[in-house]
Amino acid sequence: MNAAHAPLPADVLLGARNLSVRFGGLLAVSDVSFDVRRGEVFTLIGPNGAGKTTVFNLISRIYQPTSGAIRYAGPAGELALTEQPAHRVAGLGIARTFQNIELFEHASVLHNLLIGRHTRRETGLLADMFFTPRVRAAELRAREKAEEIIDFLDLQHYRDTLIAGLPYGVRKVVEMARALCTEPQLLLLDEPSSGLNVEETDDMAFWIQDIRDELGITVLMVEHDMSLVSRVSDRVLAMNQGQVLAMGTPHEVQTHPGVVEAYLGTIDDVSSLRRTDAAGLEVRA
Repeated sequence: MNAAHAPLPADVLLGARNLSVRFGGLLAVSDVSFDVRRGEVFTLIGPNGAGKTTVFNLISRIYQPTSGAIRYAGPAGELALTEQPAHRVAGLGIARTFQNIELFEHASVLHNLLIGRHTRRETGLLADMFFTPRVRAAELRAREKAEEIIDFLDLQHYRDTLIAGLPYGVRKVVEMARALCTEPQLLLLDEPSSGLNVEETDDMAFWIQDIRDELGITVLMVEHDMSLVSRVSDRVLAMNQGQVLAMGTPHEVQTHPGVVEAYLGTIDDVSSLRRTDAAGLEVRA
């Protein structure tokens, strides 16, 4: 049985098998394999250009792998995600945020969240035109879910505010809220702390933990801030130049010699060294 059809273990929600992506002469991802277990926060780390976002784009179906496969055990049953078109991904229970915020700036917070309910649409065009009782009921359910997420992320104060008038940190939370409105099983967070100050990053850590613990959503994250990674991650995969360097707990990966070298360069003796690089990786003896 090849990788595209091998069943996943019962506790695994998503499994990448021998993924490789080549863009012309550039091998962006080379033979990467990992499993994301149900109910965990799994984080991809690595220097710029390591291939982390490329892996995200493979899962989102923006890119097609040159070789390898991704299996996903979603609400529709286990399937080969790499055989699905991009427009089906959200409907399969996978939601994503982006490093560069992708919101409708001239719509309110509430309306942006309602747009996130589009994947849960239950009625057809004709019924929508006549605003049938079924359409009204569906709209009510969408509003209830949006309000539930607004309360969950403490966005009540901003409910009717246009996105263009919000601080950057609040916009990051709104984008995450919109993703949650799709009721995903797997949430992809692309550098959720990017552009946030220390206090906002602390808040983001609490949200991520609550998303896992209270909503039961599995989180796959790309992140540079190692303080955030250490606080919220159950397991970490470190990449460099498209390849896997190490995988394990945050502490195991943080102290792995290959990861230290990738972030800081070769060092002969770290027995008494403690320092932090620009990406926030702290190395302890």
